[in-house]
Amino acid sequence: MTSQLIKKENKVLTVALLGNPNSGKSTVFNALTKLRQKVANYPGVTVEKKLGRMVLSDERIVNVIDLPGTYSLAVRSPDEKVAHDVLMGRMKDTCRPDVVVCIVDASNVERNLFLVSQILDLGLPVIIALNMMDEMALEGREIDVKRLAAALGVPVVPMVASKGKGVDELKRAIVEGGHCPPQRRWVMPELMEKEVEKLVAWLIEKKGFDRKEAFSEAVIGISKANIDKDSSVDLHWIKQIQDARGKLVQAGIDWRSAAIEARYAAIHQTLDGVVKQRPNQKTTITQRLDAILTHKILGWLFFIAVMAGMFYTIFSVASYPMDWIDKGFSFLAEITRTRFPEGDLRDLLVDGVIAGVGGVVVFLPQILILFFFICLLQDTGYMARAAFIMDRLMSRVGLHGKSFIPLLSSFACAIPGIMATRSIESPKDRLVTILVAPLMTCSARLPVFTLMIAVLMPGTSALQKAGIMLTLYLLGIVGAIGVAWVFKKTLLRSPTPPFIMELPPYRCPSIKGIFLHMWERSGLFLKKAGTVIFALSILLWALMTYPKQDQLISGEALKHSFAGKVGVMLEPAIKPLGYDWRIGIGLIGSFAAREVFVSTMSIVFNIDEDMEIGSLRDAFLKAKWPDGRPLFTPLACVSLMIFYIFAMQCVSTLAVVRRETNSWRWPLFQLVYMTVLAYMLALIVFQGGRWLGWQ
Repeated sequence: MTSQLIKKENKVLTVALLGNPNSGKSTVFNALTKLRQKVANYPGVTVEKKLGRMVLSDERIVNVIDLPGTYSLAVRSPDEKVAHDVLMGRMKDTCRPDVVVCIVDASNVERNLFLVSQILDLGLPVIIALNMMDEMALEGREIDVKRLAAALGVPVVPMVASKGKGVDELKRAIVEGGHCPPQRRWVMPELMEKEVEKLVAWLIEKKGFDRKEAFSEAVIGISKANIDKDSSVDLHWIKQIQDARGKLVQAGIDWRSAAIEARYAAIHQTLDGVVKQRPNQKTTITQRLDAILTHKILGWLFFIAVMAGMFYTIFSVASYPMDWIDKGFSFLAEITRTRFPEGDLRDLLVDGVIAGVGGVVVFLPQILILFFFICLLQDTGYMARAAFIMDRLMSRVGLHGKSFIPLLSSFACAIPGIMATRSIESPKDRLVTILVAPLMTCSARLPVFTLMIAVLMPGTSALQKAGIMLTLYLLGIVGAIGVAWVFKKTLLRSPTPPFIMELPPYRCPSIKGIFLHMWERSGLFLKKAGTVIFALSILLWALMTYPKQDQLISGEALKHSFAGKVGVMLEPAIKPLGYDWRIGIGLIGSFAAREVFVSTMSIVFNIDEDMEIGSLRDAFLKAKWPDGRPLFTPLACVSLMIFYIFAMQCVSTLAVVRRETNSWRWPLFQLVYMTVLAYMLALIVFQGGRWLGWQ
């Protein structure tokens, strides 16, 4: 067949990658584009738009779109709507693709071909990238690639994208152009075929669709359970759908499943003789591991052990580079003191910029280790098992097990966790997950907890510190699940949806991919330290320095500064929690970002005590109330950690919630409920501890 791409030599061509989740689509995307990528949002929606450029052998440039992973083109979530609209050519600023590359997981070929059959209905040129052929071989199965290509009528390229196998062959297939079978290869019940044809005729006449586009829309429309609840759908179209469904019901045909069953019947016929099982195949490694890791008791024990191991590594391995960074900033501060004359400029650089930025950057090794573990769990396939074992708990509070994936992502940062809720079909379940995601202990809280643990237990081992950190993370999980239960029983009541989740086979992670992700995250963290925290450090230094009170000692001068006056105003409200006005300054500063609490305290206590950059813990231990009592008692440290577990101390998260919910109502509600919850729990802990005689 003559290449459609070659015919369009003077046009910038577009190739769309589409496939089920866990099919290796992102790996194929990275292999084709070689990281010549950019990420933005589709116009008018919050779904990420991943674009890349691929250079062909004749030096032509091809735009590659990585569409959101989906199991079907039936629109039930924002991600699925984007994939559907791009393929239909209805997405603004995104042209309809010239070729669609369907990424198919060879080890789950039957299920993956369901989406392929829907794409073939659209009349677009298609290439199938049959990925993960090595995993299928490990399972003792084989695929006759040539026979599959002949049965489907499209090119099929076998691949192991994680190892670079088949990438060049896929590029050649793109150059040659994809195919679209001339006729549909699956058949519905006769009455349903007639009703679909009526809907097709209506769409062609009233909406101007071409035939194949109209057929796809008609089949999806007649089978989609909630189309009559979608306010964006034409009421006349809904009436046509309802009339067709009524006739099918009278004939005893289930309109929900008839098309699905017809597609799978054709898929079974297609795969007959194509997929072969080797005799006497032993139990796979995945099956043996899942017998342990998804066990109702052993699975939980392993999950807790993994978390404990992660935190132990954070406190043991990270301590060495943290000391190096700390000494580096101390050296920089000392050089600045000797090179600059005494005055406001030197104080700004040493006590503001170096103390503020250095107080946060020192925690970079711990954050990188956290991201390393999260990427490792995702790439090996264990993250899906964690969601599986958590579903038993999630279902008790009325949430979908799928909600736990965004919640787990929130361990790194609540923002990508909230964005990951787009795959949740139920609007109410999605909203509940968004509202509780910030309760999961994100990496921004790590500097606060590390500092508090160091003050609380200065002589403890890394293992003991890891145990405390694990407890804090578990408190966040329990808090998120508890609040979700309340919302599901009150504000956002809805039935518990069934949970069907694919457990991908265990895979050897790509170390290169993990380190690339860590590099990206470190860049974002340092960018924040170099911009947001840098700017806030300067602002906070100014607020804590002016108006000048040269006649007062440093502590009193800080108290009479702009920031000090705000802290003093706040002190009556936070004193019952065990905090004074200086901690109040930190709470206000950390509203921009949780980790800013540490940089704010670095500035506060460098001004107050003229401490070295690495001595913040010692400054905390020496801090006193006016009557001489220690400020940072063990009880006050625990109260502060409880507050930061549950408080919404992140403006960026609120902005993302506003964007995802398209309203200020929910982020403001989230801010209020989390602040009240954090305050009340910290109050109970501190006052309850004092009543019991604790310090």
